[in-house]
Amino acid sequence: MKLAEKRHTNAGFGVAPVFLTAISTILGVVLFLRFGYAVGTLGFWGAIFIILLGHLITIPTALAVSEIATNTRVEGGGEYFIISRSFGLKIGSTIGITLYFSQVISLAFYIIGFTEAFTPLFNWWLATFGYELPRQIVSIPSLLLLALLMLQKGSSMGVKMLYVVNFILFAALLLFFLGKPIEPTDEFVDAASPNLFSFINKDSFFVIFAICFPAFTGMTAGVGMSGDLKNPSKSIPIGTMAGTITGLIVYILVVWKLATSAPQADLIADQFIMSRITIFGEYVIPLGLAACTLSSAVGSIMVAPRILQAIATDKNIPFPKLNQFLAKGKGDKNEPFNATLVSIAIAFIFVSLGNINAVASVITMFFLITYGTLCLISFLNHFGSSPSYRPRFKSKWYFSLGGFVLSVWVMFKIDSIYTVLSYLAIIIIYLFIEHYNKSEKGVVSIFRGALFQLNRLLRVYLQKQQDTMDNEEWRPSVICISPNSFERDKVLILMKWISHQHGFGTYFHFIEGYYSKQTYAESRETLHQLIKSQHGEGSALYIDTMISPSYTSAIAQVIQTPSISGMENNMVLFEYNKNQPEELNRIIDNINLTRAGNFDVCIFAQSTYPIRNKNDIHVWIRATDEKNTNLMILLGYIIIAHPDWKQSHIKLFITSNKGESDLVKEGLSERIAEGRLPITLANIEIVTLGEGQSLNNLISQKSRMAGLTLIGFREEIIKHEPMDFFSEFNEIGDVLFVNASQSKEII
Repeated sequence: MKLAEKRHTNAGFGVAPVFLTAISTILGVVLFLRFGYAVGTLGFWGAIFIILLGHLITIPTALAVSEIATNTRVEGGGEYFIISRSFGLKIGSTIGITLYFSQVISLAFYIIGFTEAFTPLFNWWLATFGYELPRQIVSIPSLLLLALLMLQKGSSMGVKMLYVVNFILFAALLLFFLGKPIEPTDEFVDAASPNLFSFINKDSFFVIFAICFPAFTGMTAGVGMSGDLKNPSKSIPIGTMAGTITGLIVYILVVWKLATSAPQADLIADQFIMSRITIFGEYVIPLGLAACTLSSAVGSIMVAPRILQAIATDKNIPFPKLNQFLAKGKGDKNEPFNATLVSIAIAFIFVSLGNINAVASVITMFFLITYGTLCLISFLNHFGSSPSYRPRFKSKWYFSLGGFVLSVWVMFKIDSIYTVLSYLAIIIIYLFIEHYNKSEKGVVSIFRGALFQLNRLLRVYLQKQQDTMDNEEWRPSVICISPNSFERDKVLILMKWISHQHGFGTYFHFIEGYYSKQTYAESRETLHQLIKSQHGEGSALYIDTMISPSYTSAIAQVIQTPSISGMENNMVLFEYNKNQPEELNRIIDNINLTRAGNFDVCIFAQSTYPIRNKNDIHVWIRATDEKNTNLMILLGYIIIAHPDWKQSHIKLFITSNKGESDLVKEGLSERIAEGRLPITLANIEIVTLGEGQSLNNLISQKSRMAGLTLIGFREEIIKHEPMDFFSEFNEIGDVLFVNASQSKEII
């Protein structure tokens, strides 16, 4: 991982600013302006369900962020820095960009909410002058003034403001809880109002949820101050979790107070319903709204530019000059001056919209996809983390999985099309970043770790279940060892065909010699080249190397090597070149070695002809092939299932005595029909030898142009003149000689 420049800062804040930033953002504009509407629309239990569902997403995210924050030294950039240093710059930048836009849009959201505190002024203007002032007359100057203060004073001003704002906020809430229930106004009276202590208007639940969810997203606002904290690994978990739990309790109490203090019609129609319940509410609630929204806006304007500055400092934006511009700070605290300018410009666009519900829905989707991704990464890391992942604070994998599943489910419930587009967008962002940062670790490393753990558990499970697997339907698990991997690759292709769909193949490149630094280095380089050569082949073949002083000792090692598939190896494949028949000697000398393990044995005789996979596969079945017949048919079926053979067929040639051809064909047809094999009667040919005609000559005649010919052989062939038998088929193309250790059943 490339290291960013260390972000020096003279600040040394503790837990309090993290907590105050989080809680003032959580208890913000949605609380004061929209929860009365939520209670009136959905009822008490509907609003409670919104709170619980929202926290079922945010609490796992807060736990995940707290865990990650205690795993690494934390500097500026908040969640971006924490994630990128734990999971790599690719993942960190992808989530960092979505977090950045979430915070920038949140800034606009809070400024719009701050403007609503001036509703009495707007109402007075309308009553006095007869026309309504646009909300932007307050929101845009407020944004510009806040930006000017932050650019001049930096984070120290923001933290000082937090203490004042939170005092006003909690004072307003205290007066609200001390307030008395109100009587319904004449214009809002509705005798048919339902019982608020029920779940009503369920069809509107996710619409209201999308509006209210930003209320809970402030729990990670304090994380963005990571570069200004004295001990981030302590302050972030404590401050974040304290803010989240406090917010949960306050929201539940607020919903109860609203449901017991105002009629449904008033809750729906009057967005300032809290001011009518609160003591001195006409002054306190607008002041509290102004304080909390201004504090939330300060939090967002502190967090967003720092995320952008950190991304640019790591040079993750594919434009060097833009990286340099955005990374540039101001003063000895490295305040993100340029990044703040860009953030203000983006927020200005959303402030111009002026619609708090529309902006709230956009924020909800941004935060949901960000939180869902964070929870997914946390979940994967619980199973596939490297030894360097040692957080002092630990969450649970099921919390992270639940947070991910719920965030995706809620997104689809809100807007399925937007959800798909959102995830496509985050994938495109990741691929774009990966294109410019190929050397950095990314999501593959996390999935690789998780898959490693899953594979480990599966292999242990399969080994324990081996006794029951031995009685199941046969499938090939073939191993092959050859020193000729680069001189001829047909055997690699054959192994690819066998392991494509129904089986598993392990290929070993044989390096003759003793194990040493030199041979080990040679084996690593050879393995790298072989794996690279198979990259574009769509191969499921597993490749390795074997260093051994002799071919015999190599085979002895290979047949004892456990298969990574979880099932025992059951077939050994030898290979030789027909033009080099002397290679047969070492194969014949070692066949009995494989028989000690009851392996099926195949010998692949490679011709000089190119691969003819557009021609048919010929399977020759003789009367002496009782054990080999089903294995040859199954191998033919498995090989032809590979896309390379999509234009080909299996053709069976069966030898019989005169007068028995119909009976033999009928028996084989029944076997094929019961096994549901793709072999038609037209592709079954009964062969009767004429006088003086040898079977070998007939095979050479009929299978000269076959793509692959399968011929069975018995153990007796190895004992008596094997060289003569195998060399008789040199005139045809590639031949696969098959010998089954025992008869296979076609189910």
